[in-house]
Amino acid sequence: MSDLEEGLAWQVGVWDRMSQVYRREIDRRLEPVLEHVLARAGLQPGEQVLDLGTGTGAAAEKAALAVGTDGHVLAVDPSPEMLVLAGQRAEQASVRFQLAEGSGESIPAADGSFDVILASLSLMFVIDRAAAAREMARVLRSGGRLVGAVWAGPERSDLVLFQRTVSRFAPPPPVRGVGPGGLADPQPFLEELGRVGIAARVETEVTGFDFPDLPFAWDVMAGVTAASLTPELQREAQQAIQDTMWPDPSQARHFTNLTQFIIGVRA
Repeated sequence: MSDLEEGLAWQVGVWDRMSQVYRREIDRRLEPVLEHVLARAGLQPGEQVLDLGTGTGAAAEKAALAVGTDGHVLAVDPSPEMLVLAGQRAEQASVRFQLAEGSGESIPAADGSFDVILASLSLMFVIDRAAAAREMARVLRSGGRLVGAVWAGPERSDLVLFQRTVSRFAPPPPVRGVGPGGLADPQPFLEELGRVGIAARVETEVTGFDFPDLPFAWDVMAGVTAASLTPELQREAQQAIQDTMWPDPSQARHFTNLTQFIIGVRA
């Protein structure tokens, strides 16, 4: 099995296991990021849109409403369980968008299919970023737009700091440098995009969300990824979070996250 295959299989397992908590607790906390992505995308009726890394379909739903019945949205994700929830979202909202299993490295679409690619907090999880840049350039039409969102590093993003602190106690993933904070420095990826004909820049916004206490935040953000840790290691990880960023675990905490928006146009 290649590094790409092993890394993708590991990721799919994580996303499948956390799909329900993502839909229940994480989607609404990340809505401000999505709103910034959509505002920068400026979707128009009739446009063809790819939602890359759709997760539970939050961006696909809003995109489908924006492009209307004359437009089309393809929602792609590697996680079958996430795609199930995205399909349920479409049914509940009475909107239409197409679902397909795929990844940034392998987009299931023909050349020049899309006017716009949305990638709200998904590009950080791409394993082969050069391949993903080539794929996005392939499926974008000339003049097509890319709008993605990625977190800054742990010194400017509380979410990344939380996850990095927990990860010190867990076995390393199959592929390093992938995940929250993986594109804290987006410049190398902007250069990859430039090499394939997508001229891109970065804009930033501070976004945030709240948790009522540390145990609740642990269940939401680390309950799946840290489930394999021994009880002792889980206690050590939670103590490290207290020491680093949450002195009183019984108190509510606001997470402040610098969000970086990658905005590109296909030549």
